Amino acid sequence: MGVSLRVAEMLTKVRRALASRYLFDNWFSLLIKYALTRLGFNVKLVARVGDCTFELSPEAFERIVSRFSRGLIRSVECNGKKLIVNNIEITNINDLVNVETYAKVLGWAYDPINQYWFKSNVKFKRMYLTIIDVFDSIDYEPLNVINRIVIDVGAFVGDSAIYFALRGAKKVIAIEPHPGAYAEMLDNIKLNNLENVIVPVNAGLASKPGKICIENSEIDKAVGTYYKPNNGCKDGIPVVTLNEIISKFDINPSNAVLKMDCEGCEFDVILNDYKHVRLFRELIFETDINTGSKLLKTLNKDYQCRIIKIIKNLMFVHCVKDNKR
Repeated sequence: MGVSLRVAEMLTKVRRALASRYLFDNWFSLLIKYALTRLGFNVKLVARVGDCTFELSPEAFERIVSRFSRGLIRSVECNGKKLIVNNIEITNINDLVNVETYAKVLGWAYDPINQYWFKSNVKFKRMYLTIIDVFDSIDYEPLNVINRIVIDVGAFVGDSAIYFALRGAKKVIAIEPHPGAYAEMLDNIKLNNLENVIVPVNAGLASKPGKICIENSEIDKAVGTYYKPNNGCKDGIPVVTLNEIISKFDINPSNAVLKMDCEGCEFDVILNDYKHVRLFRELIFETDINTGSKLLKTLNKDYQCRIIKIIKNLMFVHCVKDNKR
């Protein structure tokens, strides 16, 4: 299983790399030079699009090609020496590494008077990459949440919880341990008038009751931070278990959805509290590709699972209860 995941990751990288031929006139030489930078060589990446030439950072090249292969960046064009991305003029293509510039080429706009970002009928106090992942990459599109309760573990600033609510969820239990992210989630819930649908919970999820330590107080750095069990930190955040959530909110798991994007807690919960995980009809989670095979081995006892996205060392897995097992 681990070998097959690595093969899938490699094929994904190859497919994304080859997508560069639709973006840059000198795509082949760019690929070679990019590979050299990954090996530690100091090589400049100079891309050519029509009459425009511009220097790319390795990070910008990687992200642009990856996003193009996933349909997020649709075009990079040159118009009178001006760079046009998705029909939006940008000053410097390397600015696409910046989340706000990236959001703008995807159609998000900022309202300076009311001080929020918006697109269609969705509003957020600040822009984060996770918002784009949820609403533009549509990571959770495979889920059927209509008229169901969703337990959203790792709700961050409310991006996925708001998405589930707008997709027709009956109720969303939004669990987020980071105090700053939780406070911002409250603001975003109000911005979108979803107080009657989303129930925020300032806690972490684990297989056993207790507390966890927050390693970084900055919201921007909360994503990707593993919340360790309390081992003497001054202020611990309470931990809840699936059993407590199910009981407190009177949830019927057989018709509910479990989403986990909690920077490692899914490994603890799936392996050490599987008797409650297996009660859910449908679940989706993000995990490290190195540990994913172990989780899939456990879940395959009761679920049909498929990997819906691999990016860097992370994969998204969607599982639906197999009633035949």
